[in-house]
Amino acid sequence: MTTHGAATAAGSATSTATPVPRKTGAALGATLALIALIVLSIAWEWWLAPLRPGGSALVLKAVPLLLVLPGVWRRKLHTLQWASMLILLYFAEGIVRGWSDSGLSARLGWLETALAVVFFACTLAYVAPFKRAAKQAAKQAKAEEKAVASAEASRQTPAQSQGPRGDV
Repeated sequence: MTTHGAATAAGSATSTATPVPRKTGAALGATLALIALIVLSIAWEWWLAPLRPGGSALVLKAVPLLLVLPGVWRRKLHTLQWASMLILLYFAEGIVRGWSDSGLSARLGWLETALAVVFFACTLAYVAPFKRAAKQAAKQAKAEEKAVASAEASRQTPAQSQGPRGDV
């Protein structure tokens, strides 16, 4: 079976499988953490502790988060999956600035780190049941495919299963 056929079989197995329980608390936590991180990024670089007085261009670091927000808000799995990887950049920046900056900027760095961890954990908690269900559906589809192939092989007549000389 081709890759497309396997995807189709997995999709049909998913539609008959039991529905995946949605963890709305995890999705809400991810959304709130993302919104808080956006607000923090803007406030940090414009007012609270910018690198230069009057604000810095680092305020633009909020743009990728703003682009992700609609998909996270709508709980789109694909967006949540890649956003969980994107958030690691903010985690790393928070660690670096928490260690290297001083005063308010260091505390804001640690806050950024905490919000990134909350977002990451909530995102994984929300996406994990869907990933497990997809893996189970793929496994089920593969087992069904094997059963069909086995049934087709057993339906062959003895003349079809003989070799070129007529022996088995």
